[in-house]
Amino acid sequence: MIEWFQSTQQPAIAQFIFAHGAGAGSDHEFMQNMAQLISEQGIDVGLFDFEYMQIAKQTNKRRPPDRAPKLLSYYEQILSHAQPGLPLFIGGKSMGGRMASMLACTSEHAILGVLAFGYPFHPPGKPEKLRTDHFADIGCPFLVLQGERDTFGTREELATMLMPKQPEYCWLPDGDHSLKPRKKSGVSEAQNRATAVQSAVRFIKCIVK
Repeated sequence: MIEWFQSTQQPAIAQFIFAHGAGAGSDHEFMQNMAQLISEQGIDVGLFDFEYMQIAKQTNKRRPPDRAPKLLSYYEQILSHAQPGLPLFIGGKSMGGRMASMLACTSEHAILGVLAFGYPFHPPGKPEKLRTDHFADIGCPFLVLQGERDTFGTREELATMLMPKQPEYCWLPDGDHSLKPRKKSGVSEAQNRATAVQSAVRFIKCIVK
């Protein structure tokens, strides 16, 4: 149910349950690489697939995500399999980060923080359709790790957007929705991922210290 990347530094200081985005599951290179990098910094990372993604893999046919209530219900079930006694953080890539932020408003589990990699603030090209109404109800620290030119919410756009509550931000130079910069930027994708991991780990360590 959960694929664990055990911390290379034992004992682990925290656990991070990391949800995938809408179109690719937990076996995607981004998910696997980020889980590995974070686990090298004293944090156990757990990956899982939502039910629709499990079916897509079994049938070898792409499927759209389930509706939010079903995704949230399954994510809450996953948290029941978290490691008891170890500080719990949740988050995800794109849709997974959005679901994590929504779950933090209602979960019965003791969630200490939320981390969203490439948060989908709005559909591309539709900045008026914000997905931030629930931000005011998030009762724990919330970190968004966002590419500066992410079409789901650029740095320029978010500087002027009014939200119920502002999360913390880690901006990745020239990054797109996958944090990937253009070659002309002088920054590599690996550098942006490393920066995101450093920021994520610092965020977690500041809370559990």
